Amino acid sequence: MLPDDARIISVDDHVIEHPRVWLDRVPTKYADVAPRIVKLPDGNDTWLYEGKQSGNFALNAVAGKHPRDFGMDPRSYDDMLPGCHDIEDRIKDMDIEGTWAQLCFPNFGGFAGSTFYAAEDKDFAKLCISAYNDFILDEWCAYAPERQIPLMMVPFWDVEASVAEIERTVDKGAKSISFVEAPHKLGLPSYHTDHWDPILRVCEEAELPLSMHFGSGGMPQGLAPDGDMFISIALFGLNSMITTVDLLMSDVFYKFPNLKVALSEGGIGWMPYLLERIDYSWGRHKYWCNVNADKLPSELFREHIYGCFISDQSGIEQRHRIGIDNIMFESDYPHSDSNWPHTRKLLAEHLVDVPDDEARKIVELNARTLYRFWD
Repeated sequence: MLPDDARIISVDDHVIEHPRVWLDRVPTKYADVAPRIVKLPDGNDTWLYEGKQSGNFALNAVAGKHPRDFGMDPRSYDDMLPGCHDIEDRIKDMDIEGTWAQLCFPNFGGFAGSTFYAAEDKDFAKLCISAYNDFILDEWCAYAPERQIPLMMVPFWDVEASVAEIERTVDKGAKSISFVEAPHKLGLPSYHTDHWDPILRVCEEAELPLSMHFGSGGMPQGLAPDGDMFISIALFGLNSMITTVDLLMSDVFYKFPNLKVALSEGGIGWMPYLLERIDYSWGRHKYWCNVNADKLPSELFREHIYGCFISDQSGIEQRHRIGIDNIMFESDYPHSDSNWPHTRKLLAEHLVDVPDDEARKIVELNARTLYRFWD
């Protein structure tokens, strides 16, 4: 069961950037195009970037609301918990739900910087990414460094610039890089090429795991175009499944044997079947498919990939087929999948039949080890 003294670490939460994150950090000559908040006629807030409306809060800032009040409508800062965007209040909300530390993905910038990838001015977009990283390192995480794990964005469309940003932020305390789960779906080279090697190399050398949030590679593919958004929400984990097989059957982990990847919010209940299936396929089809792999895919998985869950009883029950050392917990505050303020209570129910030493690994120690986060 969940030990009373376990300090729960969530490896997937989200920061709603406050209105001056970029205005306070980019050169003043960019003030007219920098990301900033404007008030709409209906009283809601929206981001304005490069002179265009660029996203709202919607499902990303609903912690504390009843599901009947969820929706894709714009929201204002007045319509969300202060902990969504204020670090002092965030720590208070973490204490309420019983979470000791967290790693936060960006909101406006997209899970891996997709908003800036879509920008017209890519040079300014790089400045915006550096500004966000400085906000995370110097303001958000600096407030309570023992409670926040610094996660960085990179301008992934520019490999050389990404390497430079990784090297810059490592020196300031970065612990992980938010990266794209399926770059080929964005029109970029896949993980079956050597295009990403410089980024992967510097991450391996700096012991920075890649945190790949589902949805960073776009919506799940193959869904009925006239289906409800609910279908996409229920099936976003498909993205993590595809990423798992892509990575395991690429040369990535052979070229970079110490590289680690966390599949953020992808769940874990599917992992036992997928590992069984990929091992079976590997044994029967590796010859004619010219698969150059010495290790069973499941063995490679346990050396490199981590699954993250919010509520996943099936995965907990099959944890030994996944690997106790490969499972981490996430709260998802303040998104719509979050169980705030009942996180610790519901997690304890999930782990009621799990031995204490295994539970402690799942909720705390695996995250501390992967992100080298010891206070």
